[in-house]
Amino acid sequence: MKVLLDTHAFLWWVTEDSRLSSTARNIITDSNNQLFLSAASAWEIVIKARLGKLTLPEAPEIYIPSRLATNRFESLSIDMIHALQVVNLPDLHKDPFDRIIIAQSQVEKMPILTLDSQINRYSVDVIW
Repeated sequence: MKVLLDTHAFLWWVTEDSRLSSTARNIITDSNNQLFLSAASAWEIVIKARLGKLTLPEAPEIYIPSRLATNRFESLSIDMIHALQVVNLPDLHKDPFDRIIIAQSQVEKMPILTLDSQINRYSVDVIW
């Protein structure tokens, strides 16, 4: 199964945070699953790190790619079709990073691994 990780799911996995659900852990550790991190999540992590809202042990441009490689996660680029899909989303969630992740989930037909209850309000499959 292909699964799109929300930003917090990625960060909680790589930092071994106990807030990650057992279901999420099982999805991530199942080698039959193909896991993706959106370029939007990398962008969000970089912005939060620069603003001092997120502390990383390395520079984001080293930290993110190394954790992707270590965990065999794939990156998901933001394509024009993803950006254009945002126009079809109701205004339920104001976070632009989450809105593009929702659009990517819809276009790519991938469930999102997320705790964010606002995402549940969209026409996407959510796993937590």
